[in-house]
Amino acid sequence: MSEKFVRFKQDQESRTQYGILEDNKINIIKNSPWLGNVEITESIEISEDLEFLAPVEPSKVICIGLNYHAHVKASYSADEAPENPLLFMKPPSSIIGPEDLIVLPAVSERVDYEAELGVVIGKTARDVVRENADEYILGLTCVNDVTARDLQKKDGQWTRAKGFDTFCPVGPWIITGIDYGSIQVEGILNETVMQSGTTAQMIFDIPFLISYVSSIMTLNPGDLISTGTPSGISPMKTGDKIEVKVENVGTLTNYVA
Repeated sequence: MSEKFVRFKQDQESRTQYGILEDNKINIIKNSPWLGNVEITESIEISEDLEFLAPVEPSKVICIGLNYHAHVKASYSADEAPENPLLFMKPPSSIIGPEDLIVLPAVSERVDYEAELGVVIGKTARDVVRENADEYILGLTCVNDVTARDLQKKDGQWTRAKGFDTFCPVGPWIITGIDYGSIQVEGILNETVMQSGTTAQMIFDIPFLISYVSSIMTLNPGDLISTGTPSGISPMKTGDKIEVKVENVGTLTNYVA
């Protein structure tokens, strides 16, 4: 049975809490879900004052570049897939939640959306065997790998272009128990579907990615792997609405400021 873990505040003055979303109520749990204690302490009804936050608080966000064949061909005019996963990282300070504003930095003239499936790690992972990778997954979420495209090309490496505050929208929840083998990932700009691909089209699948990344660095509970974007990326402007929709997972909505 799937569960939807959320992170929220009941109002602006209250502390951050974790819970399990169930219809129009939240079953509050003691700790973050990746700590393994999901004991329910109380239930509350969802109200207008309640604010949903990014459902993750990772020690690191590991992103995978060029992981869909069509994106490689469309964006880089290349027919050959990378030999190994192309890894880069976003700082945790770039994370925002559902409905939050993506802020365009003044130093960039082109900022793109990138719709992605996120994988949240559930327990400490080091040198994971591919066949055992599912044991280390807490659940799935939606990620927007926002990128200052002009700065990415100018710098030659991706840290600045990917690392601005607000450049990693995540949410709206973490959902457990979903088969990720062939689910649709869409990027929707102002109600128009701009990106559409399935995880079956990934060059490197999720079990391989967990095994590969964990052979390089220890993955801590709550860490986030963003698994790459389909083709169809394009720029955003002030006032735009951008949605990342992942089949059986949910829809992450943000606005551009």
